[in-house]
Amino acid sequence: TDIFDKQLQALRRSRWDKAFQRIGRTDSNIDDDVNRKATVVMEHLIQASDVAHTMQHWHIYQKWNERLFAEMMAAFQAGRMDNNPSVSWYQGELGFFDNYIIPLANKLKECGVFGVSSDEYLNYALENRREWANKGEEVVQKYIQKYCMTEGDDAAEDKDKQ
Repeated sequence: TDIFDKQLQALRRSRWDKAFQRIGRTDSNIDDDVNRKATVVMEHLIQASDVAHTMQHWHIYQKWNERLFAEMMAAFQAGRMDNNPSVSWYQGELGFFDNYIIPLANKLKECGVFGVSSDEYLNYALENRREWANKGEEVVQKYIQKYCMTEGDDAAEDKDKQ
């Protein structure tokens, strides 16, 4: 995702505000408003599709979160990533919910594109955030046990290759 690109976030916020905040605006016609809203809604749908697992049942969120952790850990162990994801995974997920997922779910609700399902997506995002806050440290420890190779594992792996 592109959550770390502050310029892009600011641009998206600006477009959202322009599309959905009519107070004191006289600068556009109705067709421009409709087109702008459609564009902004499509952008948010694309963003939501990338992180949809965070707005579904806890077990769905966990399944895809674990797969992402495993993928990033494998990249780290192979030297394709500088930082060990296990160090910041718990806190990173909380920040991800607070700064990206929950605001995105609120915007999807606000634009009304999903109707009453928007409430469900927001509720799942909030509940998954609560569950992660309560259980996430334990979940990360299980990921570490499952995916993190120790130095002994490295030696055994090197011996197996010979």
